[in-house]
Amino acid sequence: MEHPTELKYSKSHEWVRMEGNLATIGITDFAQSELGDIVYCDLPDVGRTIHQDEVFGSLESVKAVSDLYSPVTGEVTEINEEAIDSPETINEDPYTSGWLMIVELEDLSEIDGLLTAEQYEELVQNQA
Repeated sequence: MEHPTELKYSKSHEWVRMEGNLATIGITDFAQSELGDIVYCDLPDVGRTIHQDEVFGSLESVKAVSDLYSPVTGEVTEINEEAIDSPETINEDPYTSGWLMIVELEDLSEIDGLLTAEQYEELVQNQA
């Protein structure tokens, strides 16, 4: 299972890619494989402020509905319309075209509290 080393990870299986103070957020390859075929994606409105560990949306799969938890605090600047229109994109390519939203961070230090790829890999192995 793939866990790119340039990303940071949350214990709730979201990933973060930083570019300046913008955080692109998605779910991990592990999360999408556990969910199964994703059929619906609910994301917040652009302009909404979300807080770390707060539910910001949900994914519905053929198995269940799962809440999405924000790994950071900030304002939603963009959502991935393709993920809403074609939720299977999240299964097919969770780290690139299957991203969920972009958030402008309020506090860059929150990133320091997230897991490295190595730490996330250990978490996933312990859950298996």
